[in-house]
Amino acid sequence: MAETTAPESGIDPISGFVIKPGFETVRAHCTACHSGKLVTQNHMSRERWLSTIRWMQKTQNLWPLPQEEQILDYLSANYGERTIGRRAQLPTHLMPPRAK
Repeated sequence: MAETTAPESGIDPISGFVIKPGFETVRAHCTACHSGKLVTQNHMSRERWLSTIRWMQKTQNLWPLPQEEQILDYLSANYGERTIGRRAQLPTHLMPPRAK
């Protein structure tokens, strides 16, 4: 059987999830319905992750999660809010003139 984790890299090669406590639970529940990329491309607060879970339960038929606290701990620790965006804003002198 092929190995499903790459502990030396810290990233699961199949799901793309960070290998930290709670990883197996999150992988089992999240990738049952969608790609791990849908999770890893998002960075939300714990409250937003919970709101997303509730939305999936209400509209997407997601089952009750007995390990919900562990899942929220993992998601908020590894895919929590970012303080900066993709890149720094351009300096004002490099911006195009405003339309009048």
